[in-house]
Amino acid sequence: MNRFSYLFFFLLLSFTACQNTGNMTDGTETGAAKDSAVMPGIAGDFGGSLINAMPGSNIYEVNLRQYTEEGTIASFMTHLPRLKKMGVDILWFMPIHPISVEKRKQGLGSYYSVADYKGLNPEFGTMEDFDKMVNTIHELGMYIIIDWVPNHTGWDHPWIKAHPEWYTQDKDGNIIDPIDPQTGVTWGWTDVADLNYDNQDMRKEMIQDMAFWVKERNIDGFRVDVAHSVPNDFHKDMIAELRKIKPVIMLAESDKAENINEAGYDMDYGWPFHHIMNKIAKGEEDATAIDEYLIEDKAKYKRGYHLHFITNHDENTWSGTEFERMGDAHRVMAVLAFTFDGIPLIYSGQEAGNRKRLRFFEKDTLNWDKIEYEAFYTSLLKMKKENQAIWNGTAGGDLVKISTNNDENIYAFTRKKNEDQVVVIMNLSKRPQEAVLEGESYLGTYSNVFGNGTMSLQKDMKVTLNAWDFLVLERH
Repeated sequence: MNRFSYLFFFLLLSFTACQNTGNMTDGTETGAAKDSAVMPGIAGDFGGSLINAMPGSNIYEVNLRQYTEEGTIASFMTHLPRLKKMGVDILWFMPIHPISVEKRKQGLGSYYSVADYKGLNPEFGTMEDFDKMVNTIHELGMYIIIDWVPNHTGWDHPWIKAHPEWYTQDKDGNIIDPIDPQTGVTWGWTDVADLNYDNQDMRKEMIQDMAFWVKERNIDGFRVDVAHSVPNDFHKDMIAELRKIKPVIMLAESDKAENINEAGYDMDYGWPFHHIMNKIAKGEEDATAIDEYLIEDKAKYKRGYHLHFITNHDENTWSGTEFERMGDAHRVMAVLAFTFDGIPLIYSGQEAGNRKRLRFFEKDTLNWDKIEYEAFYTSLLKMKKENQAIWNGTAGGDLVKISTNNDENIYAFTRKKNEDQVVVIMNLSKRPQEAVLEGESYLGTYSNVFGNGTMSLQKDMKVTLNAWDFLVLERH
């Protein structure tokens, strides 16, 4: 049994012994919790953060509408055993709420135009279906977080008529759609109404609605949409209240350090790093841009993790698939995202090699006939779980750059924790490259994760890599 398996087994045993008190505020059984069998949990004090109990964790984004032909919870559940076998830990569902009809964009509308924070989109199924899915996810040893949209609601939301003062209004008293706080210009999200965070009653109701899903539906946390446009003091109050119920996983769609450092989010978006990967893939930057990024990032962040990705729902639809943006570099960039200091994300269809931009407001089903990259991502997830060196944050090893005589094109680093070590050597260019490894931090014999057998790294060793090729070596 490897270290991660032992840790996870211990956490399950610890939770089973105290599951009647670990998930509830008052010891009562409500909603989905009373029907749940064995669920994953935590042992010890992790500061209210469930993510800290899973040092080798990952996130998988579920686009429920497009996942299957039916686009339902029931049909998605047939994929759960496959995702578990692949090594997925945390399932993040794009918004599951009813979608507003008024001012709806195109046919089915945007997930992010919420008509009822405490409701379930009937296109996906019933609340009983949702509860069954939550229980099944927990029984499989996985976790579930849902997308939450606190910046705005749809125009059908009952707050519009009951509490118009809860919304941002123009000088004539008309509720308006969201405006970019940086530029003062509308984003063009005309299907939603901007919420007014100067109103304390709205804030309290928002937190109560979020608490409903934790207490009554037994979810494990939230991915918070456009968190950078909501006041940070709200985030701080909201997270504190939710963690009075149980430890939760909190992901901010933001790259503002204050959301991590001050409000208490576990993770934010690794947008700056994602943009660097795109630019390197396009030849607009070279590998040294990663070193510059690390210096700036360490100066800004005092805690928490970044979510690293080569695609997600926004990137896929609006910027293009990873194949469009990164071309032949998509695999090496995935290796970088999974071995770097952060939490890796897989988006629906990424493991199948989805090559189309999924339509945002219409039905556009993924094709699962061939899951082209399942073995590739399974190997990365397995290494992430089993090798302490690339665990998240301080649970993993420091990233130590391996200098070469060709740092513009070859990026190499090692991470070590206890007896575990990983060495990653990547050609971040569209041409074959060779380089001499400098220093001694990498010396030793390793297993080749994507090759056969072992490989010994010696001082001043020369490596040769084809365009966008990589070596991932480990020992533990």
